[in-house]
Amino acid sequence: MSAWEDVDEYLAGTLLGEDEVLEQVLDENQAAGLPEIDVSPLQGALLTVLARAVAARRVLEVGTLGGYSTVHLARGLAPGGRVVTCELDPRHAEVARRNLERAGVADVVDVRVGPALDTLDALVAEGAAPFHLVFLDADKQGNPDYLERALRLVRPGSLIVGDNVVRDGRVADAGSDDPAVTGARRFLQALGEDPRLDATAVQTVGAKGWDGFAIAVVR
Repeated sequence: MSAWEDVDEYLAGTLLGEDEVLEQVLDENQAAGLPEIDVSPLQGALLTVLARAVAARRVLEVGTLGGYSTVHLARGLAPGGRVVTCELDPRHAEVARRNLERAGVADVVDVRVGPALDTLDALVAEGAAPFHLVFLDADKQGNPDYLERALRLVRPGSLIVGDNVVRDGRVADAGSDDPAVTGARRFLQALGEDPRLDATAVQTVGAKGWDGFAIAVVR
């Protein structure tokens, strides 16, 4: 175990303690053969804290996987709140639904299956009420397009969070042809150039290696 992982384990043990439900969610994801790309426990707790900090009643997530981050977001909802989460793979969505039931939050989460852009376009067409927190954690090459749609679905004061933007430091390589890296670079550039947003990014190390997230607030 690396020093990074040691520190992650200490921080999680000190700040979060044991959470049998979330451990069962991860076990279910593993048993179902889902890729092990969930956020870490500390990162998941950050999503809960951010949702509570903005008193989020409406949360939008792009990239459900098995619902681990979705549970964290749902736990941070203000009373009467709801999460809309987008998942491309029907099998992943089914695993997520079981996990949401297990966590006791299924009644406040709407899992929408299909290409995320189609779901986001449908939300725009529906005239969906503004979301107070948007979490982008699907295919990184899609993030610039997800951001463009998300900006139609937020209000001043809303937060937009994008995960996995550092890519083991490769995001600084302007010559990379990795779609995830080029997508992260275009996403960060869009955040930095959009006059509607104040944005920053934070590098992270830990159980998930070297990565980071971007966070922006709508002006």
